[in-house]
Amino acid sequence: MTVTVRPATEADLPAIADVGRRTWPATYEPFTGRDYVVRGLARRWSEEALRRGLPRTLAAEDETGQVVAMASYAPDGDALILWKLYVVPEAQGTGAGTALLHRVIKDAAEQYTAVRLEYLDGNEHAARCYERNGFTFLKREPDPDGGPDSLWMERATKTSPR
Repeated sequence: MTVTVRPATEADLPAIADVGRRTWPATYEPFTGRDYVVRGLARRWSEEALRRGLPRTLAAEDETGQVVAMASYAPDGDALILWKLYVVPEAQGTGAGTALLHRVIKDAAEQYTAVRLEYLDGNEHAARCYERNGFTFLKREPDPDGGPDSLWMERATKTSPR
């Protein structure tokens, strides 16, 4: 599959929302349960939430122009935080997620010393992907609502003095 990574536009909002609706149940239900997924989709994948993040969102589209993955990020001091990186189930393993991850790292290197991200304890697929791409464990944070802990990872950028 050939993937093109580009900044997301307003026209991409329905496709980006679809990425969330398709990936969250498959990714999280096995270790968080249905209620966690329903709450997360309502809070993190609402049209309002996606529109707020749109200026810092990338879309990955396949050769037919269909959005198959997305990533969103935000600055936090000297680091860029990767808040979302999701690939629809049928495009997993095609390089779409890696292409997005590499684009975020490349863009971050221009002004940030690191890229940080979090994933939920139990999401072993995410852990392996991030480790393969040079991220190392930073810290564990318990979920205040009793869900799985958040595991934070970091990768220094090329401009990092570390």
